[in-house]
Amino acid sequence: MPMTRVVRFPGAHGGELAARLELPDGEPRASALFAHCFTCSKDLKSIVRISRELAERGIAVLRFDFTGLGESEGDFADTDFSSNLEDLVGAADFLSEEVGGPEILIGHSLGGAAVLAAGERIPQARAVATLGAPSSTGHLVETLSEAAPELASSDAPAGETAEVTLAGRTFEVRRQLLEDLSEHRLLESVGSLGRPLLLFHSPVDQIVAIDHAARLYEAARHPKSFVSLDNADHLLLDDPSHSALVARVLAAWAPSRGRSLAGHGPRHHLE
Repeated sequence: MPMTRVVRFPGAHGGELAARLELPDGEPRASALFAHCFTCSKDLKSIVRISRELAERGIAVLRFDFTGLGESEGDFADTDFSSNLEDLVGAADFLSEEVGGPEILIGHSLGGAAVLAAGERIPQARAVATLGAPSSTGHLVETLSEAAPELASSDAPAGETAEVTLAGRTFEVRRQLLEDLSEHRLLESVGSLGRPLLLFHSPVDQIVAIDHAARLYEAARHPKSFVSLDNADHLLLDDPSHSALVARVLAAWAPSRGRSLAGHGPRHHLE
């Protein structure tokens, strides 16, 4: 039977990051690193379902909380997208020491943007998959600017803070976060990714519109694939079958150690 290990490792700001390592029964055929969405955690039900289903299918999965979120140490207000990338690289190093890999990078929403941006810094990763990912970190800048207009002002100092409520939860963020997000060029990272890409997206996503998937798909080089999640919500919480579908497709598509991707998975062109 697969098992779950409670683990911790150093984050970008020096504090310990909390994680769960889902291990299959027997030697893993591959390992995956899972990055959660903005202000979410490793314990989001859909992430847990996908991770455990992948472990059932022979893939070890490390899911972790970014600095200042979930059970991880640190102050969320001190973080930005660049520090998230540092956390991600640290998680990859930890996973490499524990079970090897990661062969696969998986990211949900802004976590998807993070695995795309950090891909070149994790050379052992042979494939990247995203769930409801934005095509630009500017998407979050717009969301935060609407929630806290005082941070959007060019006159606001980098240390200026404001409380932002997202999905019913309140967080303190700094102007620095918006400035850092604005500096990243995600489509350029996608164009130079240099490995197979699998995009999952719902055509009725109310948080990150399907147009973002189209732009990511267009920017990426082959091999690239797209899987529609039909009527799924952004967090994949309304219907567990959507998480199950993601896990099944990922497991069939994922590379095994010493083997290439199985046919590079399904390919569906976006209109």
